[in-house]
Amino acid sequence: MEDVNLLSLLPPRGDEVAVYGPDGEWTGSQLRDRVDVLTSGLDIAPGTAVGCRLPNGGELIAMLFAVWKAGGVYVPINPRLTPTEIARIERHVVGTTFDPGTAVVSFTSGTTGPPKPVPLLHARILEGIDQVLGTLRSRPSDPSKPPMPNLIPVSLGLWNGIYQVLFAFRTGAPVVLMDRFGTRQFADLVERFGIRSTVLPPAAMVMLADDASIDDLSPLRYVRSISAPLSPLQARRFRDRFRISVLNGYGQTELGGEVVGWSAADSKTYGDAKLGAAGRPHRGVDVRTDDDTSELLVRIPGRIDDWQHTGDVARIDDDGFVWIDGRVSDMINRGGLKVHPAEVEEVLRLSPAVADVAVVGAPDDRLGEVPVAFVVAHGSVNDAELESLCRTHLTPYKIPVRFERVANLPRNDAGKVVRRGLLGS
Repeated sequence: MEDVNLLSLLPPRGDEVAVYGPDGEWTGSQLRDRVDVLTSGLDIAPGTAVGCRLPNGGELIAMLFAVWKAGGVYVPINPRLTPTEIARIERHVVGTTFDPGTAVVSFTSGTTGPPKPVPLLHARILEGIDQVLGTLRSRPSDPSKPPMPNLIPVSLGLWNGIYQVLFAFRTGAPVVLMDRFGTRQFADLVERFGIRSTVLPPAAMVMLADDASIDDLSPLRYVRSISAPLSPLQARRFRDRFRISVLNGYGQTELGGEVVGWSAADSKTYGDAKLGAAGRPHRGVDVRTDDDTSELLVRIPGRIDDWQHTGDVARIDDDGFVWIDGRVSDMINRGGLKVHPAEVEEVLRLSPAVADVAVVGAPDDRLGEVPVAFVVAHGSVNDAELESLCRTHLTPYKIPVRFERVANLPRNDAGKVVRRGLLGS
């Protein structure tokens, strides 16, 4: 790959606002001045990993570019991590030396085990952003119109948040940062900045759909789902509630970002027929499924003969749309019969009394594993009603052997359920 550095995405000098953050507005000139000051304080060897633990804001973005200007590798440290988690990152990653072509060391979500460090290259990140832009842009942008700000509702302590900043800067757009997601603040920012399209994690869509005080999100027209699988039920519920098109997407930290997604043209052509699909591969991306396990395999540019194992169970339909059915590691093997937790969860969410649910495999002496449902209820519902609902829509071996009530499901900052903690709850 050609020698590429994401420092080139730093907004140009000028009086235009580049960052609207909880710590104030930052023009391009102010951001660049702060980058220069921070860079002068970084006396590091090329490729050295530099940890950053800051709240969302222009200061964090300035530090991101300062690390790159100093020749370092940026390591985001989420301020909400526990001291033990922060110490692990600092002990094993911060201060170590990487290939100078590495831009960021991010971490896997940690839903099935300890988060793992993943080095991401400058060139691959930029190429991935351009692939997504190639899918989304149905026609050239109008240079006479200022680009719409990119509203970012997730933490920049996560790779997804950083990616959204870089995505915006690649298009010449400013960013609007939230300190943490709140339904009312999100609605107010959409109205204030005239946001017509944005990204949202599934958990945020559920929160908005559940908030009776939010009855309008104008002028929002499109929402792209990020960070976790979005169920068809929740996609339809959000769309019907706010009359907003929901465009799903799929990517992983290990892949450098989004590799599968929807375009506005796909939304117009296929509409409800494909609602819930992750979308189709972006330009230059190849996908297939393993014949034995149905695991999704992805091949991206620059790795011609290298099929990446995603760990996700998927199917690809005749139109090239990818449908994610869950994690290979989450698959429940009930006496040789495979149970997809996501399928069972989708059925249980049909009950108006089920606010949230996760299905996991519990050890069983006879069958090896059996499905158990952990249910967050916001109404009155008994086990017999839930079992009857499952029997209406599922074959018998997929029905949970029991239904556990919990106050909430453990989730990480990306909104993914941390399943390994449920059986011990």
